[in-house]
Amino acid sequence: MESPIIVITGPTASGKTAISVEMAKKFGGEIINADSRSIYKEMDLGTGKPTMTEREGIPHHLFDVVSPNEQFSVAEYKKMAEEKIAEIRSRGNVPIIAGGTMMYIDAVVYDYEMSDAKPDSMLRNKLAQKSTEEIFAELEKNDPETAVSIDARNRHRLIRALEVFYETGKPAANGKRKAKLPTNVLYLAIDRDREELYAIINRRVKKWMAEDFVDEVKNLLKKYSLDDPGMSGIGYKQVGLYLKGDITLEEATDKFQQGDRNLAKRQLTWLRRNKDVVWIKDKKEAEDKIKKFLI
Repeated sequence: MESPIIVITGPTASGKTAISVEMAKKFGGEIINADSRSIYKEMDLGTGKPTMTEREGIPHHLFDVVSPNEQFSVAEYKKMAEEKIAEIRSRGNVPIIAGGTMMYIDAVVYDYEMSDAKPDSMLRNKLAQKSTEEIFAELEKNDPETAVSIDARNRHRLIRALEVFYETGKPAANGKRKAKLPTNVLYLAIDRDREELYAIINRRVKKWMAEDFVDEVKNLLKKYSLDDPGMSGIGYKQVGLYLKGDITLEEATDKFQQGDRNLAKRQLTWLRRNKDVVWIKDKKEAEDKIKKFLI
């Protein structure tokens, strides 16, 4: 078999970090981030970015790539991830792609041919007059396949997806992909009971809010705007509105929790439509599946 690639994905808060680190330790792996929120520098607590302690000495790649005011596309991610895969293989290690942005993952493992649709200033000016919710509804109506994979509050990515769809007439999430998953890729996804997962999400958000997340957003707002690509992410937008005095801290917490629950629902929808996904519940199942795959 060609050098293997292991994917470890799942909905937000499902335990991807702990499982991917443990599998990297057992199978000589290095981890490539596939989370569109952790791509951004200075955005740590609210993205669930693993701390140095949580990384346990395992090399982690593609964290802290761009500043919150910079655009970052799926095409850019694909190129960087492919370069990292080659580097990791050159060291004789196993690339482990871990994260919850399935469009990033699929672009790499199915070798998407990325759209070269050009920016449409007229469309962008038209969409600028609409709320983020209205833009998402338009994408959901026209390109539901892509809508399930995008943070409904990420205005920049929603606009780009509509731009691609209107120019090409094809789902922005699809591109041209290989018909089958390459035989050297194991696509693992963590399965969690939905109610249990929602409870974990709610507790995690409360924990972050009780720690330093509000201060993290406050410091970011000294340099960046809530309209910047990174700052439009779940949690950052809500706490930003609280700091502006538009909503209460309790409302910001509730909206943060709801945003992550909605994200988890969309992630699970995306994964359950993919017949290549191998579902796991814990580290033991992940280890067993990888052992069999590598034989």
